[in-house]
Amino acid sequence: QVQLVESGGGLVQPGGSLRLSCAASGSIFRIYTMAWYRQAPGNQREWVATSPSGGVAAYADSVKGRFIISRDNAKNTVYLEMNSLKPEDSAAYHCTMVVVTTSNSKPNDYWGQGTQVTVSS
Repeated sequence: QVQLVESGGGLVQPGGSLRLSCAASGSIFRIYTMAWYRQAPGNQREWVATSPSGGVAAYADSVKGRFIISRDNAKNTVYLEMNSLKPEDSAAYHCTMVVVTTSNSKPNDYWGQGTQVTVSS
């Protein structure tokens, strides 16, 4: 089994910054794509950013230029640095990873429980 645990959420004023972390643990052979999604109450889940293994990061237009996704493969961790935060960024942020648990198993998607980000004055 693989567990993903997010941290770093909280209350921040508009224009402020937060850094989210998501660490994977358990039976991990390799991690491919790491990504962040968010979901505000009453809204559908929204893709935020993706960090492919060995590729270029991609961002939703709504966060491009303000958010930065990065990863530490040695720590099985993905980060989301969020700058110039706006009230509309308020949501529960979830990480997801495509993980292979053994050398001959197929990749599966795993999700964290989420960390709340609230942007308000």
